[in-house]
Formats: sequence, C-alpha cells, structure tokens
Amino acid sequence: MTDPRQIHAIESECKQLEVSDAWNQVYQRIRSEGTFDLPCTEAKAPGNRNLNRYRDVLPYDHSRIILTDSSTNYINASLVKVVCVNRSYILAQGPLSHTTPHFWLMVWQQKVKGIIMLNKIIEKNQIKCHQYWPLGECDGGEDTMVFSTVGLKVDLLNVSHHTHYNYSTLRLTEISSGNIRLILHFHYTTWPDFGVPQSPEAFYKFLNVVRASGVLERDVGPSVVHCSAGIGRSGTFCLVDTILMMLSKGLCGSGQGKVVEVLLDMRRQRMGLIQTHDQLRFSYLAIVYGAHKLIEMNDKDPCEESSSEEPSLADELPPQPPPRTDSLTRSMIENQLANELQDGNGSDTAPEDNTEDYEEEDSSGYVPIRPLPAEPPTDGSGHDTTLPTNPDHHNALSKENDVRRRKQRERTAATAAKVKAMVEKQRVNEFWQERKRLIMRPVSLSSKKEEEVVQVPTKRSRL
Repeated sequence: MTDPRQIHAIESECKQLEVSDAWNQVYQRIRSEGTFDLPCTEAKAPGNRNLNRYRDVLPYDHSRIILTDSSTNYINASLVKVVCVNRSYILAQGPLSHTTPHFWLMVWQQKVKGIIMLNKIIEKNQIKCHQYWPLGECDGGEDTMVFSTVGLKVDLLNVSHHTHYNYSTLRLTEISSGNIRLILHFHYTTWPDFGVPQSPEAFYKFLNVVRASGVLERDVGPSVVHCSAGIGRSGTFCLVDTILMMLSKGLCGSGQGKVVEVLLDMRRQRMGLIQTHDQLRFSYLAIVYGAHKLIEMNDKDPCEESSSEEPSLADELPPQPPPRTDSLTRSMIENQLANELQDGNGSDTAPEDNTEDYEEEDSSGYVPIRPLPAEPPTDGSGHDTTLPTNPDHHNALSKENDVRRRKQRERTAATAAKVKAMVEKQRVNEFWQERKRLIMRPVSLSSKKEEEVVQVPTKRSRL
C-alpha cells in the first residue's frame, strides 16, 4: 500500500537538492562511499581481458554471471538482486562481436524472458554495441542469426516501432533439442550518450511497457538490462524501477536518503551504477513523477490497464511482421560485422557516459504464455496502421511515406559513412602502431643454418 508520507519524503529531498544545486555534491559522496574494493579476479584474468568492452568496468566475482558448457565461463554481466521487492536484473555490457554467442548463451541458461537495451549501436561516432539480434530483411538485415559455437539460433518474429522505443519478439532455439523460448527485446532509442531521457514522462511510459509484458516479474528469469558499459543508463533504469516498486509496497520509510541507500546496495553487486549527477537527478525526477502517477491510479499499477495491449510472452507465434522502417541497412550491418574492433570497439578505458568516473589502467523447452498482440499499443507514439478511405488522404499518406523513406536512406548513408571513416581511422592507427613497434624492436642478426640470434654489441660490450 502506497504511503503518501514516503512519497513526500523523496519529493522533499529532490526539491532540496534542486534548490541548493547539490546534485554533484551528493553524487560525489555516492562515488566515495559506493566504490568498493571487491575482487574481480576472473574479469582481470589474461584470458578474459579481451571479453571486456571497457577495462575499468568489470563484474565482481561474487555477483558475476557464470556460463556453463562453453569455451569460457566468463561474461561481463552481474546479477543484481533487490530481495524486498523480488526484483532480479542482469546488468551487462553491450555485447562485442566475439562475445555475442556468450550473450545469447547467458540468456538461454538464465531463462531470461526480456532484454532491455538503453543505447544505440553508434553514439558519438563510436560503436557502442554489436548488432546482436536480427533486424529482419525488411529493415535491411536478416531474419535469423545462428551461433553455432553455443548451439543457438535467434529468429525475428515481429517488431513494432514507436517514438522513443521499439520492441521486438525473438525466438531463441536450442539447435540440438529443438526447444524454443520467446524473448521480448525492448530498445529505448532516444536516451543520448552523456545525457538523460527527454523527459520523465517518456521514460515512465517505456518502463510501463516493459512492466506490462511481465518480464520483470519474479516467476520468470531475470531480465537483461544493458547499455554500453552496463552501469550508467542501466543503473538508472533499475534504480527507478526498484524505488517505484518499494513505494507501491510502502517499503521506503518516511525519512530521507532511501534512494541513495538502495543505490549503494546495488553498487555492491555491480560497480559504478549511475555515472553522472545528471543521471542521479533524473532518477529522482522519474521516481517522483511515477509516484504521483501511482497515487492517481489509487495504488493500482498503471501498467495493468494497458497490459492486454502491450507486448507479452506468447504461447503462439505472432503474425508475420508488417513492413518496417527506421533502422540500419544491410550494407551498414555488414560493414559493422566485418570491421568491429577486436579489442572492444573504440575507447576501452572509459565508461559509456562519464570518462572521469574511472582512471585508465595499463594493464528446457519452455514456451511462454499470453499471446503477443497483432497491433502495437495505441499510446500515440506508434505508427497508425489504419487504412484511410479517402483517396486524397491515401495519396498524401503515400507522399509522406516516400519522404520518410528518402530521409531514412539519407540517414543510413550518413551513418554508414561514419562507420567507414571510423574503421579507416582505426586501420591507419594500427598500421602506424605496428611500424612503431618494428622500429623500436632490438636489432638482431640471425644465422639461417643454426637459427641462433646474435645481439649487436653496444659500446660497453666486449667482442
């Protein structure tokens, strides 16, 4: 039962921080108290270093996800539990090209039903995540991706585009047994790098779409939440969802400081959650907004009203997807797959949102229930698929679609050009690094017959 006093306590704390402009001060305290010297032995092992996107964002040993029946048991992902509200999240880095099979193996083994993605593939001219799920032929990609090294196959069944997010239904198949599971993929597309969502309202709508699907409930496996590093935007999402759940059950208490307390506990399970004071501020604003919505609904979860219209786990295959727009083309995906950096795609020493957070280092066949709706939720953000009866309206709609497709092609071409330029820059850099290494290598004379190496003497050495 929601207690208005608990909501008032968080709202008052938020207003005080806003008036005194103390967000950065509180955030620095969180960084100080929430940086724990816990072992990351497996993450730092020489054989696992190239499996990390960032060298300074690593999972703790005690909470890391452990893979089985694979060439490695390591993946950069952490299990974060909030026992009081029965929430479990897997916070993970955005998959690299060579860790994508491990990602899907984790999804299978942990019985994951939902994947929440909070970043774009390319941000600030850097590849922040591998294209790990099929986009579909209608979007210039493929309908199926096969990961033979882990014996899994992923098929795209349906996708729905909205203003701030897309959601897709994927079929994950274990090839050896033929067992299948349906996975819901939620992609928040307007959360900028180094920033926060456009508004608490837009984020709250996305959160309710995820909640209404049932993928966060305790009777299914933990949902995967990821961005690029899996700590900034991912931490914000989990903190807001958790506090709102606690408020709905009256578990926050009437004093201030509960939000920070919960965040510090989460940081014991995965390092660095919430990366900027702006993300901390947005978390409070989203919590206050959601709490007032909860009061307006008279303690009824607002996602329940639209649950029949939102994506859900299905016991039947959804209908074939309609034509889709606003995504990457095949040529871009092929360039990305071929050229993605082997050492972690760009900067491997900085977290996704705030480079000053860390210093650089040198060194069973379950088929889900409830059918997926044939139409997307009518929240005003999706595309209207109703066929107009007025011919003039139809012609106007066709012209509008032509303009939209043309603009999409222009955006796609621009993005592909950026990827090409990034790859070329990396190639040139690697070339000069190799030349530098060869020049600085000690000079030696080699005998072809005896395969002996004789070092060239220096002035101090004797012949």
